[in-house]
Amino acid sequence: MPKIVQLLASPVHRYTGRPADGPAPAPPCELVEEIRIREGLGIVGDRYFGKPAHRDASITVMAQESLPPGADLVQLRRNILVCEVPVDDLVGSVLVLDSGDGPVRLRVNRRAHPCAWMDATVAPGTWRALRGKGGVRCTPLDDGILRIGPVRVTIES
Repeated sequence: MPKIVQLLASPVHRYTGRPADGPAPAPPCELVEEIRIREGLGIVGDRYFGKPAHRDASITVMAQESLPPGADLVQLRRNILVCEVPVDDLVGSVLVLDSGDGPVRLRVNRRAHPCAWMDATVAPGTWRALRGKGGVRCTPLDDGILRIGPVRVTIES
């Protein structure tokens, strides 16, 4: 059964400068039990919320099956971690997630390519291993709430 495994809403950018210098410390409560999504704006409280340059990529979704062992959203900086949803194959589609508070539609615009930071925050070789499996960047088409736990999934063309 598909489910939402983790949710991340971070108010800060942690990966600035060079990967060799290491990331900035994580603020408390980045991993949350639920997120509030606003149409066209993103996740309330997230670093990309309402930023014009990120409107087409304000929410990132990743498949748990792509995660390297021991890694989570704090290291990978994606917003929604799902299992049993082939997100990397959904570019050009609309991903509809309903965790019990009504459907939230996410237009899947493009792949979320991994960066060199992955080798510093997860393990050497992660950047290369995640090519093509780093998740997808989405635009929210609805206001809504998503929660950790079972999720109904629909794919619209």
